[in-house]
Amino acid sequence: MATLTQNRGGHRAAPPRSRGSAALSWVREHLVTFAGLAALGYLLLPVLVVFVFSFNKPAGRFNFAWHEFSLDAWTDVCGIGGMCDSLWLSIRLALVATLGAVVLGTLLAFALVRHRFRGRQPTNLLVFLPMATPEVVMGSSLLALFVQGGVDRGFTTLFISHVLFCMSFVVVTVKARLQGMDPRLEQAAADLYATPYQVFRRVTLPLVLPGIVAAALLSFSLSFDDFIVTNFNSGNLVTFPMFVFGANQRGVPPQINVIGSIMFFLALFLVLAAQYRTRIKLRRS
Repeated sequence: MATLTQNRGGHRAAPPRSRGSAALSWVREHLVTFAGLAALGYLLLPVLVVFVFSFNKPAGRFNFAWHEFSLDAWTDVCGIGGMCDSLWLSIRLALVATLGAVVLGTLLAFALVRHRFRGRQPTNLLVFLPMATPEVVMGSSLLALFVQGGVDRGFTTLFISHVLFCMSFVVVTVKARLQGMDPRLEQAAADLYATPYQVFRRVTLPLVLPGIVAAALLSFSLSFDDFIVTNFNSGNLVTFPMFVFGANQRGVPPQINVIGSIMFFLALFLVLAAQYRTRIKLRRS
């Protein structure tokens, strides 16, 4: 029979737990952590495969099976004809499309949050349509629009198309940031005799800026990575996603893995730098 020990106060103490129950309790307490790590590993596993195979020297045209370790792809990134040209085109297109989408999307977000006007609710609904519309439908619709308007497909049509589907994400992101702001901060600045320009520059803009930066990074990623809408409206231009798609028909060179790895680590560096800067500001405050 199990015995119960008594402490000095005469109260009975529970018997010690077995190792199995203690281990089970520890697993239950850390179950959310395990699930998060498993999800993170599932997301990063393809990135790890891409990075590892960037050091591969394939025996044939396809870089799908490990053959030999080599640094040739890293030392000669532009060794594949046309790849760096398509990469530079995608970067230029993503930059200008991000700039246009951020400017127009931020202005529209301010209008929807700070002003009341006729047609405000339909505008809120229309903002979500590019996000909910399948890219095939959007790309073919834009193609029909450009053909009917007699617009030659090229960089201009790509710019218009990318701004169109990126602007919705900018509006949603900046709008959420504006709705989470405390209006009393701006009211306090106005009570202290700050002009509307000073209120916007010193109070509103610093508070909204993280949302604008997040929207810009999201727009750049969406524009750089887009294939379907771009394929409909590119004309004779070849962006980096289109180059990758074409290379997949003939054989994927390891240089594509190098570009993908560089883009991932660059994005990771920007995120870590932003987190470090935020921690520095919190420590100083």
